[in-house]
Amino acid sequence: MLSLSQWQEKSNCICNFLQSSALFVNAKTIAAYFSFRFEPDLSCLFSTGHTWGFSRCVNKDLIWHSWTISQPLKTNSYGILEPLITAPLLQPEQVDLIIVPAVACDALGYRLGYGGGYYDRLLSSSLWAAKPTIGVVFDLAFLPQLPINSWDRKLHGVCTEKGLIMLN
Repeated sequence: MLSLSQWQEKSNCICNFLQSSALFVNAKTIAAYFSFRFEPDLSCLFSTGHTWGFSRCVNKDLIWHSWTISQPLKTNSYGILEPLITAPLLQPEQVDLIIVPAVACDALGYRLGYGGGYYDRLLSSSLWAAKPTIGVVFDLAFLPQLPINSWDRKLHGVCTEKGLIMLN
């Protein structure tokens, strides 16, 4: 388990690698996440000049809303922060990059989440399937290979505190 200072230091390194990537620099709108259960903290990115999108869990789907630092958030039934239902909706065609949370990622581009299948369903949808995706984990959770299922969707890259690895 990381100390709070290690968690923040490693999170800041991840943010620096993300910010210097061409995908990030060239994106106008980025779909991301609010840190949960000591996932890497991306909050230092949210004041950049991008339009930011965050999801709400609605039934078995992720519904995306644009959000700025000045807007309120609420905690959902999973304990995850999310935009209010009144926040402007974000359509798939507006999103240029998806930063995906994970429990672990592997060198092949697969991720392990918390088991709800929300991101796999999202990335299986024809509206979202072509969007560039970067999984974010601490290096200790970047593994050679994870067990995969037929519904798992590969990421385009994985970012850790040691760097951004783009995958085929």
